[in-house]
Amino acid sequence: MALKKKSKVSAQFSMSSLTDIIFLLLIFFMLTSSLIVPHALNLRLPGTETRATVTSDPSQININRDGGIVYNGQTVSLNQLQREFRRESDQRSPENRYTVAVTVHPNAKIEHVVAVLDLAYTMQVNTIMVDRRQ
Repeated sequence: MALKKKSKVSAQFSMSSLTDIIFLLLIFFMLTSSLIVPHALNLRLPGTETRATVTSDPSQININRDGGIVYNGQTVSLNQLQREFRRESDQRSPENRYTVAVTVHPNAKIEHVVAVLDLAYTMQVNTIMVDRRQ
């Protein structure tokens, strides 16, 4: 007497292990995304909370199309601009912060604008962006 072995292949797919893996990945990405610090400028937008009053005429900074920086009519580098910011800030009291008006050429690269604004932020200089349309 021959015994037959039942070997039937199941065509069903178990989704339980796949859902476990997906939930673990979801938790992992949720936890790691909260640890990432974005690199952004701390911009103070106009609003009702604080109002900056400019007591004197602000200095002028023009950023050219090629990234050249013109400070009060003289072409300067970023290091020279930092020295000017430090010199002007040292002459003023903390409540009367130094203020500059930044005018950007419409075709200037954003990297040059961010470099000037970041320098002004680290040197605690108030900046006013001036719109120049051509």
